[in-house]
Amino acid sequence: MVERRGLDTEGVSGRVSPPGRSGRATAVAGLVARRIALAVPVLLFVSLAVFLLAAASPFDPIHQYYGVQIFDASAADVARVREQLGLDRPVPLRFLDWLGGVLSGDLGVSRSMRRPVAGVLAERLPWTLLLAGCGLALAVVFSLFVGTLAAWRQGGWLDRLITAVGHALEGIPPFVVALLAIASFSLGLGWLPVAGLTDAGSALGPAQVAEHLVLPAAVLGLSQSPWLVLHVRQSLLAAFTEDHVTGARARGLRERVVVLRHALPTALLPFVTLIGARVPELVTGAVLVEEVFSWPGVASAVVTAARAADYPLLAILTLLATAAVLLGSLLADVAAVLLDPRVSADG
Repeated sequence: MVERRGLDTEGVSGRVSPPGRSGRATAVAGLVARRIALAVPVLLFVSLAVFLLAAASPFDPIHQYYGVQIFDASAADVARVREQLGLDRPVPLRFLDWLGGVLSGDLGVSRSMRRPVAGVLAERLPWTLLLAGCGLALAVVFSLFVGTLAAWRQGGWLDRLITAVGHALEGIPPFVVALLAIASFSLGLGWLPVAGLTDAGSALGPAQVAEHLVLPAAVLGLSQSPWLVLHVRQSLLAAFTEDHVTGARARGLRERVVVLRHALPTALLPFVTLIGARVPELVTGAVLVEEVFSWPGVASAVVTAARAADYPLLAILTLLATAAVLLGSLLADVAAVLLDPRVSADG
């Protein structure tokens, strides 16, 4: 995490001398370079851990490969296929072979789906990114609006209602919210489709995708909102006590101007940092929501790869999730450095 430090001063006048744009750009570039250097061993360790855990799994990949035909296959055939797939080799050697292929651009072949891993990602990853991006955008907009409204009306019935609902939703898993949403808006009211990308027999198009995206994106965004709403509220309440906000009120500015132009910008810095810290929950929530809504993203691929001990696919998917967490943390820290000159990029 980056650190906040006091501003340096110059001369006897004590005037603040914030670093110039070039200095900040250099500091940010250094921060990015250090995080990338740190990410390399982290990703290597995670990928090796995936191989070791998959090797210790009670699921035999050869059974997943054969399916029900395993009962008709001879022991010699099973042994031959096991050798062809490299499953008879020690796990460290399999890991080194896989790592060499990844470094050369070959992500390997998924045994569970019997397709190149690159093809699986090209087909499924865009849909996951669409869902996660829309869900995060909805969560950010909703949290800023509701959290600001609660802090603005501190102590009133609306503030108490928002706070109570936020604390209640904190403990509800995303898949429960998804099931309640399906029961209410799909099965009950019939407003939105239940699952998939399109209606049965309909062609894939922007209108169909948008209609089917509304409910899962709203569920994903709502499941991430309680922490963000409560954090915005608390940050704004703290900002209301800052000297510049008190001075704005003393000058007779309207309360809306004080809140939106003076208090809210102060509360945005910790909010941005929290968004980066919530990326792991966003990844987990996206997987659960995809499963409930049969969204054709990487969720079903994760489940299939885990059950089949599909090393190539499982390792790549885990690396992508880890990279998303590291990237979210990095972007939050970069935004903090750029938004506040008191934040040091040396961390």
